[in-house]
Amino acid sequence: MLANPAETEGLPFFDSRWPVIYEDNHLLAVYKPSGLLVQGDRTGDVCLLDLGKQWLKDRYHKPGKVFLAMVHRLDRPVAGVVLFARTSKAAARLSRQFRERSVEKHYLAVVSGAVSREASRLIDHIERRDRLSRVVPTPTDRSQEARLRYAVLGRDSGKSLLKISLETGRRHQIRIQLAHMGHPILGDLRYGADAPLPDRQIALLAHELVVDHPTQGDRLVCRSPIPQEWPWPVDDSADSLRPPWDWRAFESTLNDFK
Repeated sequence: MLANPAETEGLPFFDSRWPVIYEDNHLLAVYKPSGLLVQGDRTGDVCLLDLGKQWLKDRYHKPGKVFLAMVHRLDRPVAGVVLFARTSKAAARLSRQFRERSVEKHYLAVVSGAVSREASRLIDHIERRDRLSRVVPTPTDRSQEARLRYAVLGRDSGKSLLKISLETGRRHQIRIQLAHMGHPILGDLRYGADAPLPDRQIALLAHELVVDHPTQGDRLVCRSPIPQEWPWPVDDSADSLRPPWDWRAFESTLNDFK
């Protein structure tokens, strides 16, 4: 089933422009704008997990602490769908799906250059040393195999739009593998892009996350909208209904979390 039942459609996450993608007693899926952390870190910056807890607390007038568990994450400059578990049972069952790789993760990416092959599978070995990750020519005792599939959805003006399906979930995997292929993601200065995007985001969108519902068993499709200012034309006359790409567009709403 598509994660957009009538009771969730149009439900805002703090701001009328910020969509809740799916919500029930066990799950909460929301759009993550670029620049927002999924989980807090040593910077002390606002994170989506804490915002989710506060949103649920306000929505249901909960007097005490709110349980909300992170079962996956996105890099800070990446936008798209993030799914949280609202119960410990849902968290355990979703975490198992991620470990067993039964979850489908589909991304959209705009990359530099005209990708020549219409579709392909990339298999690389990624090694991380300190803060740097790179593809190595042969496996090492510190490397991990990384696999993904991509299909070209369009080419225009020296760039290409790709649909990417992850088979493994390595850190920065898509960014590293596409850069190694010779087609870095627009705005991704860390992995070879030649110029930043206006708000330091990168043109990578977590577009679809497909899981088994932890209690109902149905296959659940959580789909992120394509944000405004996405660097590829979108056939959508209702551009004003698409959420902002960068999280700072919501700053006035989130002043209480600074």
